[in-house]
Amino acid sequence: MFDQMKQAKQLYALQKELQKEKIEVEERGVKVVINGKMEVEEVVLDENSSPKDQEALVKKCFNDAMKKVQMVAAQKMQSMR
Repeated sequence: MFDQMKQAKQLYALQKELQKEKIEVEERGVKVVINGKMEVEEVVLDENSSPKDQEALVKKCFNDAMKKVQMVAAQKMQSMR
């Protein structure tokens, strides 16, 4: 039972730590910022790109940022062991 309480406290601390993380990915003038809770905090578009290019760049930036957030979370979970 004490082990479960200890793990719960560690997970809560990890969650709080992840909330502070911010991942920023920029590609050809388009920028996406995601926090550790996997919420989009900012999207900046390049006015000089066509809407189709902007759409593709936003998708790429978003997907790259999500992967990075997942990697950070996995690394932090590894450090808990």
